[in-house]
Amino acid sequence: MFNLNKALELPSQLEWKFSHEPELMAWTIRARNYNTFVANGMFAFMLVVIMGWAYFFYSTSASGEPSFSRLLVSICFYIVCASVISTMTHQRMNFAFRFTKSGVEYCKWKDFPEWALTFLKWLAGITAIVFIFMATIDPSFLLGALIGPGGVGLTYLSMAYSKNYREMHTYYHHYAFKWEEFTQLAIATNREVVDLKYTITMDGDDFETNWSLNVFCKRKTKEKVAELIRSYLSPGVPFIKAKVNVPLSTD
Repeated sequence: MFNLNKALELPSQLEWKFSHEPELMAWTIRARNYNTFVANGMFAFMLVVIMGWAYFFYSTSASGEPSFSRLLVSICFYIVCASVISTMTHQRMNFAFRFTKSGVEYCKWKDFPEWALTFLKWLAGITAIVFIFMATIDPSFLLGALIGPGGVGLTYLSMAYSKNYREMHTYYHHYAFKWEEFTQLAIATNREVVDLKYTITMDGDDFETNWSLNVFCKRKTKEKVAELIRSYLSPGVPFIKAKVNVPLSTD
């Protein structure tokens, strides 16, 4: 239903700069290109906060409302909020890497998470059916049907038809580097990353910019990727193994 494991394909908005050259190595991967420790901590904290709010809604609902109805509303609230938070703290970026004799280039992009809309649509439909069925037993469940599934439906509509929300979760970038621009190669010991430090002069600048390129790869291919990169670097470029701190953004 969600197609979470479908193969990655380079979107039409992006293209390779060195497409005329044979590739030495190329692959695509989904990766979390940010500090995962901080993101996981934020997610855990927000889950506790959301749980507190869910309990608050459950305990402060009208006394005449059935406990099962209040429980369903609280659960719906918790699931929706947790799902929205997870799309922010656990989102994965799509990457495509390509090595040629001229250098390293990669594309990164993020498509709008249609699976989240599908999830909310199904959740709203299923919970609405449950509440309507329960309302045949006790009419007070109709209130829960308005609050629970109704809230999920409003969340779905705001995400599906908000242009700003879609633009915030959709973008495309392409980068290209020459081999001589890299000043250090490091194999990360804490993540599946090969880190490359580089020095370049940006267009319009009269000074050099120093930054890092995180090459995300599979655990089994990390050493192979590093060795290939090493063979094309300038003589004397340091090659180390170290803990790598993935930045929040490289833009």
